[in-house]
Amino acid sequence: MDPRPLPRPSALTAPYWEACQRGELTVQRCRDCGRRVHLPEPACPYCGGTDLPYEAVSGRGSVHTFSVVHRAFLPGFEVPYVIAWIDLEEGVRAFGSVVGDIAPEDVRIGMPVRVRFDDLPGFGRIPNWRPA
Repeated sequence: MDPRPLPRPSALTAPYWEACQRGELTVQRCRDCGRRVHLPEPACPYCGGTDLPYEAVSGRGSVHTFSVVHRAFLPGFEVPYVIAWIDLEEGVRAFGSVVGDIAPEDVRIGMPVRVRFDDLPGFGRIPNWRPA
């Protein structure tokens, strides 16, 4: 069993994780103001609307900012690894690890990336980011 902590879907986040299992990246979109919202929220942070269905997004974006982690504070994380905020083409920001055939020191702000779903043992597919 993988020692990394597993996501704990709630009523709010279950649709997001269910889409990940299908290999689909989704974010909420407020039906009142039309803005996209991520990370999942019970109410729109822009207008307060509470009708926030999940919609599929392209999974394409660029690195907004990142950090290279050199010391793991929980078991199961192989260092160094890169965590990043990604500016999606749809105008919303997503979070995750930058993985694939790239050394941590080669990740750059503005670098184009695409979502990649990787299996987290004991949970299922989670979104990560790879160079586009």
